[in-house]
Amino acid sequence: MENSWLVGENPGNWPGMAIIKQDFPGNVMVEFDAQTIMPSSHDINVMWNGEWLSEPDQRGIAYVACLQGWWTGKVGIEKSNDYRFMVGTPLLDFEPGKIYRIQAGSIDGHCFIIADGKLLLEAMDPDSIDNQKYTKVGFEAYCSKIHIRNIRIRQIYWESVEMKYEVEF
Repeated sequence: MENSWLVGENPGNWPGMAIIKQDFPGNVMVEFDAQTIMPSSHDINVMWNGEWLSEPDQRGIAYVACLQGWWTGKVGIEKSNDYRFMVGTPLLDFEPGKIYRIQAGSIDGHCFIIADGKLLLEAMDPDSIDNQKYTKVGFEAYCSKIHIRNIRIRQIYWESVEMKYEVEF
């Protein structure tokens, strides 16, 4: 901890993780403030619906959302540990050192990431994670140095909405 910030520092090309001990089953959203610590310029990552494997001391199955990741500066969401579900876009004009308010989560495999109130990406995982079995939340620095604070983990309440166009003419 540094002032009110959780500091994540990992110089390696692998995820350096901070895992919350409490379980968070179900449809969850992780909300937090984050920034890269200059000169670090990439990879603010959050994990939910996850598991932590004591041996070999690493993340197992989980959803992971990231700002400025995947070696090419993308916003994205992936599912570890087989990585067959990954979506990303380079369309965020990321500013290193800027504080972002991030919200990431999923509703039965409908994954999303929001920064500063703007939906950046959403995708539907056709083989969603069992969110009653995989219940860990965490943060990671991937060859980066980051600050995290004001963490809130919310159980998502939602209602189905019929998606259709109204006739405009």
